[in-house]
Amino acid sequence: MSKPHIGFIGIGVMGTPMSGHLAQAGYELTLHDINRSAAERAAAAHAAVRVADTPQAVAEAADIVITMLPSGTYVRDVALGDSGLIEGLHAGALLLDTSSSEPWLTLETAEALRAKGVEMVDAPVSGALAGAQAAELVFMVGGKKANVKRVSALLQIMGRQIFHLGPLGAGHAMKCINNLITAMTFMATAEGLTMGKQFGLDPAVMTDVLNVSTGMSWISKNHIGQRIISRKFDDPFRLDLMVKDIGIAMQLARSLELPVPLSALGQHLWMAADRWAAEGSSLSHMVSWVEQMTGVQITPGSGP
Repeated sequence: MSKPHIGFIGIGVMGTPMSGHLAQAGYELTLHDINRSAAERAAAAHAAVRVADTPQAVAEAADIVITMLPSGTYVRDVALGDSGLIEGLHAGALLLDTSSSEPWLTLETAEALRAKGVEMVDAPVSGALAGAQAAELVFMVGGKKANVKRVSALLQIMGRQIFHLGPLGAGHAMKCINNLITAMTFMATAEGLTMGKQFGLDPAVMTDVLNVSTGMSWISKNHIGQRIISRKFDDPFRLDLMVKDIGIAMQLARSLELPVPLSALGQHLWMAADRWAAEGSSLSHMVSWVEQMTGVQITPGSGP
């Protein structure tokens, strides 16, 4: 069977390498991004890749459209707005949303698309830029089994693990829960390291201890030494997007009538860090806020 023509909308930090892997695997792609030059740069790197002016034009060329956008609001607007996907998708097409979206907006978008005979799968990712570049993303998938099967080959090209969590929206629910846990772990780790530094401990050695002890986490293994102790503060994931994902998780908790007091306090602290930081700041700058608040910097070496 011939490979489906793929549309890809959102050619940013994650979408650029993700779409590149599909192009390298021999798929014909039509790209679109609000920043046309970003799409043109990505297209120039591969044969059989072209750039479209609108989401509608992407949809008209594609059997499966992939979105990698900042939130479910953007996905809904791209899908249902003026010159949107819904105006170009044919019956039997499929929208694969890999964004960190709100589950309820995903269901709303899917309902509108279904009226035109278009299916939808949500498959947000974990793995950050490094995972996207190495094609080692983890996909958290929601949707009908038949629809998930349709996109599984694409997910396998872009990632290393695929978890089908349930019906549509389940992937986005898992994603916000994952990021909520990551955020709370990150802040607790930052606070612990400032405590140790003030006592006279070396944050690098503390991190080594955490990484072979019960305090180990993805943050301690992949972020603290590389981006905080190094003083680079350069994670490409934005602080405001983490705050957005925490907000999605908290709204999900409220809809389920679940008390989550630790996360509720953490949300307020992350929001305070976001207000303090410059617009567009890296996720890493949450630690800058902790350092400013405590008066302790997580710098190399022992001593306060």
